[in-house]
Amino acid sequence: MDGKMRVAVMTGIGKMAYEERPIPQIKDDEVLVKLEYVGICGSDMHYYETGAIGDYVVHPPFVLGHEPGGVVVEVGKNVHHLAVGDRVALEPGKTCGHCEFCREGKYNLCPDVIFFATPPVDGVFQEYVAHEAALCFKLPDNVSTMEGALIEPLAVGFHAANQGGAHAGQTAVVMGAGCIGLVSMMALKAEGVSRVYVVDIMQKRLDKALELGADGVINGQEQDVIEAVQALTGGRGCDLVIETAGTEITTRQAIQITRKGATIVLVGYSKSGEMCLPMSLALDKELTFKTVFRYRHIYPMAIDAVAAGKVNLKGIVTDVFSFDEIQTAMDRSVSDKSNIVKAVVRIPH
Repeated sequence: MDGKMRVAVMTGIGKMAYEERPIPQIKDDEVLVKLEYVGICGSDMHYYETGAIGDYVVHPPFVLGHEPGGVVVEVGKNVHHLAVGDRVALEPGKTCGHCEFCREGKYNLCPDVIFFATPPVDGVFQEYVAHEAALCFKLPDNVSTMEGALIEPLAVGFHAANQGGAHAGQTAVVMGAGCIGLVSMMALKAEGVSRVYVVDIMQKRLDKALELGADGVINGQEQDVIEAVQALTGGRGCDLVIETAGTEITTRQAIQITRKGATIVLVGYSKSGEMCLPMSLALDKELTFKTVFRYRHIYPMAIDAVAAGKVNLKGIVTDVFSFDEIQTAMDRSVSDKSNIVKAVVRIPH
């Protein structure tokens, strides 16, 4: 497809603008997708606020956004499973396919991954994107492209649940009720975990967790988290913790609230990258620690869960901004975290 498209670019820390760029040309194994919704992720906000995450440094102009949903408008000649008009969710990471991790099926650990909005690779706050067709997943009729955009964070939640061996009969606690905490809670419920409690210090987020199916919530600012979990579990402690807040205090609490032999899945990144933890207690309990880096082989499962009504993805969206409001969308997402749980950007048709 020939022509130009609008692209929202980060021109500096806290600054957004628009550029006109050519619509991408597809390769034989790619499709061209007209984007309809792109979620705003915590990493987008971090790049916007600070200009870097670890060794990944933004060199403007840079395109943010890696949670896309849209409609196929052009199909490469080697693509047979998708057609023009199909609505799709896009998995944002293209891997090499031949390193030891890809060959083992752990492609999320590929060292040569090309991932939307991870410098120097541009993201998808734009009208069109050409993407490998194998990473574009057709959405059922009852799953919207807005939900398609949110399959990406939901995939993180399902990967966390899978890493923790989630199953019926367990009691789980999710630390943090931001977007990833909420999708982790819903993934645990979808996988049959019997009781899931959510901990946060923002009451509005805890209210959202209850609305989306949590069995109970704990406000860490008003309650003693360890005592509260003890009371909820009859003094036994929980079987599984998904830690999404990325703070030392919540990670320490995770070690304290688990029963012996339990599993803790670490999802949230700490700001400093380092923590001081009560490891003697962890050893005494023989805890299993698992970690999460993105996801693998999850998109079909996540889409099925949404289509079957097991996960209410629309329910996590608190704000929808138009593409013309990209500066406002980023500013408010950064400054109003107590009210904005998840914001998405609507790209005009």
